[in-house]
Amino acid sequence: VARLAAATGVAVTLLDSRVPTPSPPNGEPAGGRGDVTATAGVDADSVVTGDAGRYVRRAGPAPGQPLPLVLSVPHNPPRGLFALLGIAVVAAGLLAVLAARRLAGSTTRPLTELAAAADRVAAGDLSARVSVRTDDEVGRLATAFNRMARETQVYVQAVTAGRDQLRGQLEILGTTLSSTHDLPRILQVILQTALVSTGARAGAVVLPDADGRLVGHYAESAGRDGGGPMVVPLHSRVGSGLLGQVSATGGARRGRRHEVGPDLAPDEPVCEAYLAVPVAAAVPVAAEAAGPGDAPAQPAAGVLALYDPLGSAEFDDDDLATVRTFAEQAAVAVTNVRLHEESQRLSLTDPLTGLGNYRSLKALLRREVERASRFGRMLCVVALDLDRFKEVNDTYGHAAGDVVLAEFARRVRGNLREVDLAFRQGGEEFAVLLPETDAFGGTIVAQRLGAAIRSAPIALDPQGTVEQPAISVTVSIGIAVYPDHGATAQQVIDAADAALYAAKAAGRDTYRLAQVAERPVRQEIAVAATGASPDDGLPWAGHAEDPTQGDATSGPQPPRQSRGR
Repeated sequence: VARLAAATGVAVTLLDSRVPTPSPPNGEPAGGRGDVTATAGVDADSVVTGDAGRYVRRAGPAPGQPLPLVLSVPHNPPRGLFALLGIAVVAAGLLAVLAARRLAGSTTRPLTELAAAADRVAAGDLSARVSVRTDDEVGRLATAFNRMARETQVYVQAVTAGRDQLRGQLEILGTTLSSTHDLPRILQVILQTALVSTGARAGAVVLPDADGRLVGHYAESAGRDGGGPMVVPLHSRVGSGLLGQVSATGGARRGRRHEVGPDLAPDEPVCEAYLAVPVAAAVPVAAEAAGPGDAPAQPAAGVLALYDPLGSAEFDDDDLATVRTFAEQAAVAVTNVRLHEESQRLSLTDPLTGLGNYRSLKALLRREVERASRFGRMLCVVALDLDRFKEVNDTYGHAAGDVVLAEFARRVRGNLREVDLAFRQGGEEFAVLLPETDAFGGTIVAQRLGAAIRSAPIALDPQGTVEQPAISVTVSIGIAVYPDHGATAQQVIDAADAALYAAKAAGRDTYRLAQVAERPVRQEIAVAATGASPDDGLPWAGHAEDPTQGDATSGPQPPRQSRGR
């Protein structure tokens, strides 16, 4: 037992009193009876505290160990261990906090910033960006968000710029349509607006003329110098090329030329993709499928064509709808301009004879007199009046009188130069303006006109369907010249009327030249200059001041000589 206690370092007490109690190792007190007493009534293998504050355990007896023992060890509280354990717990807590903070910094904070940036983008701030700190999944997500926001911002800026440009073009188009009747200008603005709206590289707008040609303009979206649209004349024929086929069929066409595209006329631009719409009202859908040889569903007033959309292989349905709208606007503009031109023509033209009416005579006579005065030229005014025209109306009726007037106007026009102007003042009275013509030239024209009228009777039925007699008519003519017979337009026309009345008084079927108007005698009046200086205190023009005599404007000035004309 003693060797056991020495080997284990534990005080061992044998409970049998016949065996002496060994001493504890290292001279430590065994505890004696106190330890043994503390184990009384305690089950084997149970640990209790003895009198000396020692931990006591009773071992045995058990099979293979018949001797009951009491094991006793001193109670030494590990105070340093508890402090070390506390420090370890605190350090572990700090490490956990630091790890959580780092985790929040690497994951939670970028996600929070990303959510905040997404909210800003949703609110319309497309300049929002997220900081990219790592290359992990969160970093790649932030990079993708920044790229998406940047591309969206560029796209929105492009859309905004295009919208502003389109708004400006539409304002120009509206202003042009409402403020001018210049058809080429209107078509040019419509073409430029269509180019801006669809992003096409080039375009053309043409209208048919009286000779069956398509005449208009071709324009590129940017000129050769990059300074704006380049507009050049364009000519084609109906039925020839893309423009001619669309004009002939009246149906819109779009596609790519290298696939099934039509041939182009010589003046048309070379292109890969095209879109051509008739400048007319909306046509049935079936007309668009009509081929070049089919009969037109609706005659087209012209063609609006676009070529090669920028950034796309061909035009789409939206482009077709947009160009249709502009084509309809162009058709309305063409109709309005032609109606305006017709109304202007009717307001200045006699509907029976096709000559200018009295209103246009007054306006053009004033213009020609001003031009002759500016350039020192002459202007001859010839007044004509059919002789005894009332008898024609009374005998054959007003319809026959209209035939006579129309034929008379035709013969007058046929004996004039291109620069000469003929007018019907009213009834059977006519007038002719002969620019840069003197009195001698006016008499030559008067003789020629009189001979043309009396040379052949006027058939009341030119077609010969109804047997009608031919009427022989004559004309009386009065001639006046600017500035010999008048200083103003009204004076010249009055002088021609007076000469016309003189021709009628002389027996009709003749001409008379107006009398030269007496010009007032101009008398020059010499005006002596006064000796007083004006009240403004300024010196006389050209008069040098004499510093020795004081102010040149303070006293009387020498008289100045007045020069006559």
